[in-house]
Amino acid sequence: MKKILSILVAMVVAFSACNPEVLNTNPTDQVSGDSMMDNTDGGMMALNGTIRALWQWGWTVTGNQHQAVGPMGYALVGDLMGDDFVMAGQGNGWFWYDYVMDLKDMYTASTWRSYDLWNYYYTLISNVNYILAAKETMQGSTADVNYVMGNAYAIRAYCYAYAGMIFARSYIGHEDRLCIPIYTDPTSPETSGKPRSTNKEVFGRAMTDIDSAILLLNGQAQRHISHFDYYNANGLKARIALYMGDYSKALTAAEEAMKSPNAKLTATTNKGYNKTGDSGDVMWGAQLIKDQGTTNPQFMAHMDPSFGGYGDASRKCCSLWLYDRISKTDVRKNWWKMIDLSVAKSAQQLKEGLQQQKFFFADPTAPEETDHIFMRMPEMYLIKAECQARTGNEPGAIATLKEFMSYRDEAYTCTKTGTALGKLTTDETGSLLEEIILQRRIELWGEFGRIYDIKRLRQGFKRTTAMGFQTAALLNSLHTDDPESFDWVMTIPKKELDANPFMVQNPISSYATATEGDDPSLTPKVTE
Repeated sequence: MKKILSILVAMVVAFSACNPEVLNTNPTDQVSGDSMMDNTDGGMMALNGTIRALWQWGWTVTGNQHQAVGPMGYALVGDLMGDDFVMAGQGNGWFWYDYVMDLKDMYTASTWRSYDLWNYYYTLISNVNYILAAKETMQGSTADVNYVMGNAYAIRAYCYAYAGMIFARSYIGHEDRLCIPIYTDPTSPETSGKPRSTNKEVFGRAMTDIDSAILLLNGQAQRHISHFDYYNANGLKARIALYMGDYSKALTAAEEAMKSPNAKLTATTNKGYNKTGDSGDVMWGAQLIKDQGTTNPQFMAHMDPSFGGYGDASRKCCSLWLYDRISKTDVRKNWWKMIDLSVAKSAQQLKEGLQQQKFFFADPTAPEETDHIFMRMPEMYLIKAECQARTGNEPGAIATLKEFMSYRDEAYTCTKTGTALGKLTTDETGSLLEEIILQRRIELWGEFGRIYDIKRLRQGFKRTTAMGFQTAALLNSLHTDDPESFDWVMTIPKKELDANPFMVQNPISSYATATEGDDPSLTPKVTE
């Protein structure tokens, strides 16, 4: 039997310990998992090394490294695949193929998105599996062991959930369809590949892991903003449960997350979302010091046009449809500015665009010190409001929504009711649930990955020139109006297909074929 793809080889690297001020992670030589995991000092170094991999650019691919920038980059990918985010032009080419959804057939290369995402999630999974394997033998105080293991469980939950979101169709409606393989033990080049598990199994694994993290982290202080604690672990649980349609569980988790002593809902919206401490609402992020960061190969360089380079060559804009639905009294209206892009950049195809000014460098002379923000408190309020509406507590949902909006629009009011959503994201019903989703679309623009919400909501979408999209980005050859299509499901990299005899490929086209898709019956029967 062929063995598992080398992507899954453990890449546990030792890093210096975390101090109270900064996560100072200076790499040393690679060491074996066995020796590193003898005690909590080594376990913490392995954990910090794994966490640093969250925001280190370029390590997941052999080319196109400047668009492989970790969670914020993958949130950008998810936004670019949706209906609210317009790229004003191809610019230097980074993220363009995500935007026009023309990269599924690039699965044969180790330089494009399929390989990038698969390598990213499974390398992190492999790392934390080595940490978790030492749970019963690691020497150190119970609190320290629990802290290391709690973070490892949370990272694995994050990886399985987000890999499941991009490499499979929606959980809701496809619970028993193929998702991705599950590995919970340390892997090596000699480890045999596993077949793709179902959505129910993969997201069940993610939920079990995040519950383990919450249990182990309860009562422990967050030692660094890049780490998980009880509260942001509950925030991740709320995300996962929401995607699964378990609204009661998501509601409870969001309410627990909202109790965080480290973050709160604030009215600060004009700081550029470039420092974890500036807005006061950051629950989880990467706080960088100078020798950890980079200039162009990072999220902010792709977003901030005033910095020049990538963000200037390809302006990031809000769709006109979404912008038109933001109240004039809403402070978030200032996140976008109407400009004439045909004058600003003659090579760009839009006559006018809503250039983003939500994200910008705090100090353009020191771009490598820009932080990465992975989770903010406003998301928890919006999850709570959505789940209250879905579980029959409309007065509570309206109260939560109004509380949140009091920090964004002093004139805001809401008397809507119901949970109806349109077949397409632009088919408006006027329901309360739709209003909550709208505020979520506005608040989390550029942060979460819009395509994941479109998938879980079981809606389709259409792009039009009236919304600001160029002809090249209208996706006319795809079936994005159909939630059953595979258009927003990533193909599995060829290296995994070659190495793992149990693997089933996702369709390159919009729909399943006789040999590609997510039907469990397609899984090859392999014997030793």
